[in-house]
Amino acid sequence: MPLELLDTLAGGWLSVLRTPLSEAQLAQFARYAELLATWNERINLTAITDLEGIVVKHFLDSLSVLVALDPVAQAGTSIIDVGTGAGFPGIPLAIVRPTWQITLLEATRKKVDFLQLVADELGLSNAVTLWGRAEEQGHEAAQREQYDVAVARAVAELPVLAEYCLPFVRVGGRWVAQKGARVEEEVQNAHNALGQLGGRLVG
Repeated sequence: MPLELLDTLAGGWLSVLRTPLSEAQLAQFARYAELLATWNERINLTAITDLEGIVVKHFLDSLSVLVALDPVAQAGTSIIDVGTGAGFPGIPLAIVRPTWQITLLEATRKKVDFLQLVADELGLSNAVTLWGRAEEQGHEAAQREQYDVAVARAVAELPVLAEYCLPFVRVGGRWVAQKGARVEEEVQNAHNALGQLGGRLVG
């Protein structure tokens, strides 16, 4: 990855959380970008293929979820990334928060293979992959109410996301949905689903 893009990543991170990324973490992000570009030629991982877009629209956008997570998470916090796709936001979170335990849930087998390769290549012992559909895995005894936090990034509209994500979260846990600026209507439509699933909107 060009040095200027590493600077963009480091600077963007600092602007949000005021703490520097280590050289090792920057190297992990650089390798992740390389693997993403290589594998994207074989399977459809992302429509964003230029390195600047990957840094800004994938890496930094993924890390923005820490604004919501850092105040409530601690060492050992268990997080499931529902419908992670190419690993967003789960892989970036695993890089910058090595004491958190990240589960990467993905329904497409080839993407799971990619995610496992990334975790192995980057030495992310705190990241594990899970192959399956959210609507099914959330009702499996091994997964239901097993996580402190569920995160999801633009997988579906909020009412549907609530049905996908909340079953994974233990009582008192959190679900964080990364959505765009025009989310007001989705929020209104999600209230009913949240109530039925025992959740409530906090932000």
